[in-house]
Amino acid sequence: MLLAYPFRVLVPRRAAPEAATSTAVALLLLAGAVDLVPAPVVIALAAGAGATLAGVRLSRLAGRRRADPSPRTAGVLLDAAVVTAGLTAVVLPLADVGSTVAVLIGSLVVAALSGLGLHRLPGRTRTSAGVRLRRLVESSGPAVGLALAGWLLLPRADLPGSSRLVVALALGGLGMAALNAFAGPRRRSGAELCRGGVLLTLGGLVLLATLPTAPVGPAALLAVPPLVFGMLLVAVGAADAADEGDAEPAEPVAAAWPRAVLPAGMLLLAAGVHLGAGRALDRTSVVLALAAVPSLVLRDLLHAGGASTTERRAAHRRRAGGAVRHRRAAPARWPGRSERPAAPAQHHPGRAVDPEGPATPSGVGPAWATDDGVAWSALNRRPVPAGGGGPGDRAALLDALAAIGDVPAPAGALLLVDVHGTEGIGPTTREDMLAEAVHRARAVIAPDDLVTGCTGAGFAVVTAAGPMLAYALGTRLLTALSPPYQLGGAVLRVQTSIGLAEVSGAGPADVLRQAELARRRAVQLGRDRVEWYDAFLEEQLVRRLDLERELPGAVARGELDLVYQPVVDLADGQPVGAEALLRWRSPVLGTVLPAELLPVAEDLDLIGELEWWVLDRACRQLSDWSVGVRELWMAVNITTRELTTPDFVQRAAAVLAAYGVPPERLVVEVSEPRVAGDLSTVVARLAGLRSLGVRTALDDFRAEHASLAQLRRLPIDLLKVGPELVGARPEGQPPLIDVVVNVGERLGVEIVAEELESSAQVEGARRGGCRYGQGFALARPATAERVEAYFEEFPSASR
Repeated sequence: MLLAYPFRVLVPRRAAPEAATSTAVALLLLAGAVDLVPAPVVIALAAGAGATLAGVRLSRLAGRRRADPSPRTAGVLLDAAVVTAGLTAVVLPLADVGSTVAVLIGSLVVAALSGLGLHRLPGRTRTSAGVRLRRLVESSGPAVGLALAGWLLLPRADLPGSSRLVVALALGGLGMAALNAFAGPRRRSGAELCRGGVLLTLGGLVLLATLPTAPVGPAALLAVPPLVFGMLLVAVGAADAADEGDAEPAEPVAAAWPRAVLPAGMLLLAAGVHLGAGRALDRTSVVLALAAVPSLVLRDLLHAGGASTTERRAAHRRRAGGAVRHRRAAPARWPGRSERPAAPAQHHPGRAVDPEGPATPSGVGPAWATDDGVAWSALNRRPVPAGGGGPGDRAALLDALAAIGDVPAPAGALLLVDVHGTEGIGPTTREDMLAEAVHRARAVIAPDDLVTGCTGAGFAVVTAAGPMLAYALGTRLLTALSPPYQLGGAVLRVQTSIGLAEVSGAGPADVLRQAELARRRAVQLGRDRVEWYDAFLEEQLVRRLDLERELPGAVARGELDLVYQPVVDLADGQPVGAEALLRWRSPVLGTVLPAELLPVAEDLDLIGELEWWVLDRACRQLSDWSVGVRELWMAVNITTRELTTPDFVQRAAAVLAAYGVPPERLVVEVSEPRVAGDLSTVVARLAGLRSLGVRTALDDFRAEHASLAQLRRLPIDLLKVGPELVGARPEGQPPLIDVVVNVGERLGVEIVAEELESSAQVEGARRGGCRYGQGFALARPATAERVEAYFEEFPSASR
């Protein structure tokens, strides 16, 4: 037992079979490398072990009963693919005739089954054609580099030149696709992990069909690691995709260095081995090296974009230059206001209304005008009636952008400034405030910059400055516009959102659309900020609009689901409870995690509906678990907005009574950063819950002075802290967890360390005095059935 304890700390229980199989495969490879075991036997044993374990994992996934049949179908298809790969590697290399062709045929079958399985797997991302094209172009250069490395390293004596080239290109493509999966923006998702495993498996089969198995020290052993570990990753990724235990950031960012460094390093290694063997570069090597050049050029062209170069557009831009200069000298009145009043906004069924701009079809956000005064959607280009500023001001804005774009090396920027906080004032006061805002803006911009009206509650600035200076101008505008406005004896405080887009060869309408997308992003991130348009911004905003369109009605359609992450006693490793985590299994968008789901729900005022669904479903599950694990608790997250409703305590009591759940087995968690807004009401509701017997917890606790002072007022039983409090501090200072634990002991509060993702963090939490722990290093979130099976491994579990 003592010997097994370090293994349990370093390797999670559910990953123990994979770790044992990997160790056995490594020992087999070592034995084959020193010629203790024949290469075909090593390949057969290693592939058989990997395929068996992966097949068992996938068969369990295929056998689960779920409302959504997609994970089961994906499990069946991927299970068949893994079994086929194992049989291909085990049986066919032992044949004397036609083994290479047979392995390639088996690879095609594996590819077909895997493709169908990945298509049915939850959590797949849907990207636009433009984004896929850009990623393909960016990957083609490194892929060619990997192909060149394969061409230099593959044995010449055993492969004809044409076959060797085909194999090298296949390995280059598979290798780069696997790198994109493991280092892409959604690299932590189960679907991407599964996709990378499929690509590694196919790469291993291609090597198996190519590399010779004799003489002594066969090169075919190189096919074993990608083949075996690829099959294991297929099973692990498929299970994680079905359970969505892998947390994703709200705004995923790709890891750039592996895709840039690894192909280059592989190519340098191959070139060194090739030249070290005294071989010169042949014609194919030179052609492959030159083949990477067009992809680099095409990538730069895609990044640069393009503008129309017809004579009509050029003439229009030259005329626009004079029009802009003439307009710049106009009298200093509030621009963007036509003499006739704007038509009132109308609400239409099925049309979402943006609080920051006019309504557009399909809920795609504010509309913008083109040269003829017709507004176009920022995302789908369908025309709708114009609103906001006057058409002449938009025309001047487009003319100014066209004039900047007409120079040989276009440089400049557009800043869209939106002012928030004018909704409750009269039209005359609003006019005066906006006129004062423009006056302040003119005081910080350059003399040649253009200020013009563009929206009903803001204006636009066109500057010839470069991007960095334009961003600095945006921050100066924020500073100038933030002080309160003295209007008719009243004080008006506003917020400002600024969207920035470069003028770098794109057409005026495109620049205007990009700046509007950046402005919308600034609004979403909390206002009083400058946001810069970038290549991924549009995709993120389209995703946000899709979420806003699909989320209403998700509860009624039965698309919500819960997974559960166990909480463990750090002293003895026994589970003491679980936290219910929300998942939205959308048939359109795939699985959506809380980090992406909850902000949209709050903006749409749906958070209460979702949280009461979670509380009801969690209590029902807790009632189902009462037979085998009677004293384990269930934690449910509740926002302060819902907690402070007058009837929250009564409704919670009704849910507990409906399912016969003892109140002490329910833990209501509330986030610490949000309680300060209505502290007295939060204290009253938490006290009401404790009077029922319900336990309370404070989540996301920060060890700051204000937080520690606030902690004394809150009636809580559990305090949840992140891993940042567990680690050592600079200059040898003791971890902050010591301070938190001491305060908790004085207040009678137990400490739960959450988000523990390594054995070092688990040990740090234990040494720091945390009683409970939660995180991937202890147990990953999983379905109710899997968590119940996990609990059954600890028959004495009760807290």
